[in-house]
Amino acid sequence: MNFVVDASVALAWCFEDEGGTYAIRVLDSLRRSEAIVASHWTLEVTNGLLSAERRGRIEAGDTARFMRMLLILPIVLDPMERSRAFEAIHRLARAHALTSYDAAYLELATRLGVGLATLDEPLARAAGAEGVGVYLRGESE
Repeated sequence: MNFVVDASVALAWCFEDEGGTYAIRVLDSLRRSEAIVASHWTLEVTNGLLSAERRGRIEAGDTARFMRMLLILPIVLDPMERSRAFEAIHRLARAHALTSYDAAYLELATRLGVGLATLDEPLARAAGAEGVGVYLRGESE
């Protein structure tokens, strides 16, 4: 089964103290699934890694290894249409007090009819309000 994964979960794969068993279960599910990400996901993950390097939380070599791992995972980048950002994503961001970045993940999961893997609680609440399930939420937690 495919699902949308946001940057919070992907970064938790690198920083195990952030995502607990949920993030590991999502990563394990990629053995039999494919994740879809919003077009800004690579930039958001890269920025999180750079911030962690600057704070001394991760070394540059570990960042490079983690990014190589991300490149081999079955993760598909969904292209962004400008009209989608200006219409559906903007509407979702406004309705649920989300950033446009988080609303893009929600829009993608809604459009594709798949679950959303996230550690972001406001995004998870917005997903529930929009009828989108949080991927693997509640399974063996």
